[in-house]
Amino acid sequence: MARSFCPAGERSGARQLSAVHLDRPVARSPFAAVRALACLLAASAAAPLCAQAPVTVRTPATPLVAHDPYFSLWSLTDRLNDAPTRHWTGSEQQISGWVRVDGKALRFMGGGRGDTMTQLSRALTPTRTSYEFEGGGVHLTATFLSPALPDDLDLVSRPVTYLSWTVRATDGRAHAVQVYVDASAQLAVNDDQQQVVWGSSRVGDMAVLRVGTTSQQVLQKVGDNVRIDWGWAQLAVPQQPGTTSATIGEGERVAFRDGTAPVPDDLAMPRLAHQNRPLLAARFDLGNVGAAPVTRRAMLAYDDIDSIEYFKRRLPAYWRRDGMTMAQLLERAERDEPALRARAAAFDRELTADLERAGGRAYAELAVLAYRQTLAAHKLVADIDGTPLYFSKENFSNGCIATVDITYPTSPFYLLLNPRLLEAQLRPILDYATMPRWRFPFAPHDIGTYPQANGQVYGGGERSEDDQMPVEESGNMLLMIGALAKVQGNADFAQRYWPLLTKWAEFLRDKGLDPENQLSTDDFAGHLAHNTNLSIKAISALDAYAELARLLGKKQEATRYRTTARQMAARWQVMAADGDHTRLAFDQPGTWSQKYNLVWDKVLGRGLFPASLRRSELAFYQRHQGKYGLPLDSRKTYTKLDWITWSATLADDRATFAALVAPLHRYMQETPTRVPLSDWYETTDGAQVGFQARAVVGGVYIKMLDDPALWGKWAARAAK
Repeated sequence: MARSFCPAGERSGARQLSAVHLDRPVARSPFAAVRALACLLAASAAAPLCAQAPVTVRTPATPLVAHDPYFSLWSLTDRLNDAPTRHWTGSEQQISGWVRVDGKALRFMGGGRGDTMTQLSRALTPTRTSYEFEGGGVHLTATFLSPALPDDLDLVSRPVTYLSWTVRATDGRAHAVQVYVDASAQLAVNDDQQQVVWGSSRVGDMAVLRVGTTSQQVLQKVGDNVRIDWGWAQLAVPQQPGTTSATIGEGERVAFRDGTAPVPDDLAMPRLAHQNRPLLAARFDLGNVGAAPVTRRAMLAYDDIDSIEYFKRRLPAYWRRDGMTMAQLLERAERDEPALRARAAAFDRELTADLERAGGRAYAELAVLAYRQTLAAHKLVADIDGTPLYFSKENFSNGCIATVDITYPTSPFYLLLNPRLLEAQLRPILDYATMPRWRFPFAPHDIGTYPQANGQVYGGGERSEDDQMPVEESGNMLLMIGALAKVQGNADFAQRYWPLLTKWAEFLRDKGLDPENQLSTDDFAGHLAHNTNLSIKAISALDAYAELARLLGKKQEATRYRTTARQMAARWQVMAADGDHTRLAFDQPGTWSQKYNLVWDKVLGRGLFPASLRRSELAFYQRHQGKYGLPLDSRKTYTKLDWITWSATLADDRATFAALVAPLHRYMQETPTRVPLSDWYETTDGAQVGFQARAVVGGVYIKMLDDPALWGKWAARAAK
């Protein structure tokens, strides 16, 4: 891997940043020594490295404002000014921008008519997206910053993106420059036929513009391809020289943008969102701009009032848990901005460098793109006692909330960056499964349809075992809880739910080695009996249960289940063998599948399966992968992005890992489907088969867990 060298000042900064983390408490964890070593290694190894470069290659979509399943805006074109910005579902939710240079308006953001600036570049880091433009003799940098730093739950929950625009002259002359931006009422409706109202207020020295529906049916609409239609989209404009803001109609945009005539606030409300579309607009007069850069800024935010319905209780976003209002949040966000820009920049540099160190440049770019998409498919709320609960949405799959087999592939992201957030995802499922209404001996699939978490809706729901995922979800839960114990150094979380975990372990002991005809997480492939990869999950989950029992001092139980898991693993190798690879199903010779579930045996260091099995599987995979990746199994040519990364992590050498990840990176750059990164696509042409904007892309972070030093270093930051 090529490395670039830094000036002395940057080397010193890297060394100081690493040293800070030596002071963090790491007691009671087997990672303690590793964490301390990791920090020392970071201080020396990171010192000569410059901040790793942002992602500049083409991606299928670009995150702009990505916070939760409702407040999630993307650019689906290579140039920001080629088309309207859109919600992750594809529905238009436009934010627009122009620069007016010496009286000529040039569009830099959104769709529409007229002249445009020339986009020079676009760069992504985990927390920010930046575009560079030129036109009319000036250079513009437009930046979207969402500092959702995972070790700070308030920031993860905060629905605020910082927008900034920096202009400088490029031709040695001074130019009269104005910057204009607006946010459409589309941000606050499910469709354009809904009525909206709007208004403005002063919050400290800020002008705050807002728009929302007249009906305000909070938490009433459920489903997948839907957008929020309650709460208030907000554009907050801090006091700055030459700033004017107003709520206007689209028909008044040009007059307000150009300042050719006074434009009062539009008061013709309520009206349908598509009628002279209401806009939250701000104009910044920068005066005469020369070579010295001039910056203006604003904040785009969303106040959803209540965020999740959890067994008929309406829960607020986590940032509201102590009664904070949206006005107070905006004031705090404005006050925090300089510090958060610095914190986010340091975070981006260090995480990107560690990703590259772990898996190479192609891997790092994939993981950077996955960062905000993973977070934006979740919502962090506070229970009635302030306990954090973290809910996923099964985007463009079926809209389920808190789906276990969404949390499972996503879990490496949170095991690395904040295990508390994984606990916050598991807790609602565990509490639900302890209720009398869940009467099955296996784990649930979900607890409702987003945003209503009122009980399972998938398959037979609470009524029958039809189309359930009994081995899948039970194995997922035990493996994730086992991984939590590994990084935390204790099984305290498991102790709270021990009778439930024991019931699931007993179920897997009886049903897991040779699963009956049932669905797995790859349910789009249909039911499959004798699924060898599913069997691996059950075996490893039983071993995870054994380790949890050991940590809790239950020696006999630990020995019994460890022995059972070892015996099952030995039988599995005989039952699954098929020459130079293993079978898709025990009873189907001549078939094969990715054995991505093997990764936990390696990452957790359990040693149930021999390294020779991993090596032979990897050799087979390399011979069967297509242009855009390794097919999921021998039945079809489609694949799953997350599972390929898990399969690649089975490798002990960088070359094999890179060989399996390189086609994923090619897919990211060349897929013809312009949506937030799809995890289910064709290996032949890179086209999306289904799914988009899903949290499961966080599964690419599994490679970081394969390095105990990196895992320990990052997880320690979130430890309290």
